[in-house]
Amino acid sequence: MAMEIATLGGGCFWCTEAVFQQLKGIKAVESGYTGGHIENPEYEQICEGTTGHAEVVRLTFDPEVVSFREILEVFFTIHDPTTLNRQGNDVGTQYRSVIYFHTPEQKDTAKHVIAEMANVWDAPIVTELSPAETYYKAESYHQNYFRQNPMQGYCAFIVAPKVSKVRKTFSDKIREDMI
Repeated sequence: MAMEIATLGGGCFWCTEAVFQQLKGIKAVESGYTGGHIENPEYEQICEGTTGHAEVVRLTFDPEVVSFREILEVFFTIHDPTTLNRQGNDVGTQYRSVIYFHTPEQKDTAKHVIAEMANVWDAPIVTELSPAETYYKAESYHQNYFRQNPMQGYCAFIVAPKVSKVRKTFSDKIREDMI
């Protein structure tokens, strides 16, 4: 079966990238930007919060190994989908919770998972569901950020606990070379 693409925004892309790099069936993870109104945005512009882009990860995955639904289950475990334009201390529309669907099937799956998550969280889910838009790869220094900078403050205190949580919660889905 052919590979599929998923595009997700759940706050800082360093966190989401590091988590999804752990999973079986995920063939590539790339940090980038989508959902905005200017072409070829740069990180500094994204940080200003005026371009409309979200920090996202673009996943290439094998649906025979990991389903889109399973990806979304992990996604909703690693960020707070009830805070509008915010994840922890990261505040702004660039940190919004969003699922960019690439197919009608992904849209349907996302709708069902969001509805299920409404029963898990104590506050309303604010995760956006939007069609995939033009995607821009983030600058090279953002790629594999956690792997290259595990002792950097943000990585040690924010990213590492999320990676650890996923390893524990989804231990059966972690790649052998990550254990």
